[in-house]
Amino acid sequence: MGMSVTISAATAEDAEQILKLQYLCYQSEAELYGDYRMEPLTQSLEDLRDELGRGHALVARLGDEVIASVRGEVDGEGTATLGKLIVHPRMQRHGLGGRLLDAIEAHFAGEPAARRFQLLTGHRSERNLRLYRSHGYAPVSTRVMNPKLTLVTMEKDAAAAAVPSARTAGTFVTSA
Repeated sequence: MGMSVTISAATAEDAEQILKLQYLCYQSEAELYGDYRMEPLTQSLEDLRDELGRGHALVARLGDEVIASVRGEVDGEGTATLGKLIVHPRMQRHGLGGRLLDAIEAHFAGEPAARRFQLLTGHRSERNLRLYRSHGYAPVSTRVMNPKLTLVTMEKDAAAAAVPSARTAGTFVTSA
């Protein structure tokens, strides 16, 4: 029997679960780049709460458990910067990351200030790169952070974001 996964706006009460999930999800990135001091692994609960207060965040829940999240904010020039798209390892490869990406885009596309979407990922993060490309993002620049990590900036025009469809519906059923 499947369970319903719901996607909704994150609340302040979700911060602790998001932080724990973030720590779990970024372990594979830290291993890939040989850097366990990356910001998602060192972010404090207070810093996360501040970040949640500045922008918009979504969570996916399986029952009461936060199993995925994404967040972003729009700057004064109309760029919606999306980040920290995380999905619990046991829930990966079920389309949840794509659903969250679609949902956060739909949220920011509704704001007149969002003219483009931008996100960053590491050059070795093939699954991330593949997901973002499949959602219309294209690389626009790279920045060498250290000998092991080059950040790839990817963007797409907000007008290219799909109108919310069945893919972005708030609930879907998965076998878990």
